[in-house]
Amino acid sequence: MYPPDSAAPTPDGAAAPSPEAPLVATPAATGAPLLWWLGAAVIVADQITKALVRAAIPLYDSREVIPGFLNLVHVRNEGMAFGLLNSSNIEYKWLLTSGLAALALFGIVYYARHLRPEERAARAGLSLILGGALGNLLDRLFIGYVVDFVDVYSGTWHFWAFNVADAAINVGAVLVFLDLLFVRRHASDPV
Repeated sequence: MYPPDSAAPTPDGAAAPSPEAPLVATPAATGAPLLWWLGAAVIVADQITKALVRAAIPLYDSREVIPGFLNLVHVRNEGMAFGLLNSSNIEYKWLLTSGLAALALFGIVYYARHLRPEERAARAGLSLILGGALGNLLDRLFIGYVVDFVDVYSGTWHFWAFNVADAAINVGAVLVFLDLLFVRRHASDPV
């Protein structure tokens, strides 16, 4: 007699699949899907807020929201995250930054294929990162730079100006990191 969760061997000695065993790949075997709706929501929110800023605030101008802490500004980021390459005069810089962003997108999608269904925080995080990266990539491809508009500051210290896409990328990175720290990894069943 064989335990109920195992299969009896076939005449050639190989284990026959149990009647309950799926014959097709399961999400755990092929990776859990990203939350595409979350990535799409980030792209839509990002593009709408950037369009509103371009329409309402002249370039390099600002509007005070919370005195001494938060302004809305209209700046162009021709570089990458945290202003990297922003002040450099590289010919076709938009092409370089777009190519690096596209490479990062491929990395995100590749990593997402290896997630298991129980890695919910990582799936949400990668969905936010993907939406944010695509939002900024759209700017680079269609207008040659990224529109940043959130200016957080204290006294004379200013954080780098950012946008909805940047915020989504950072929140997503925190979620992925937390998932890596706190999701218990499951060892294979012993043979």
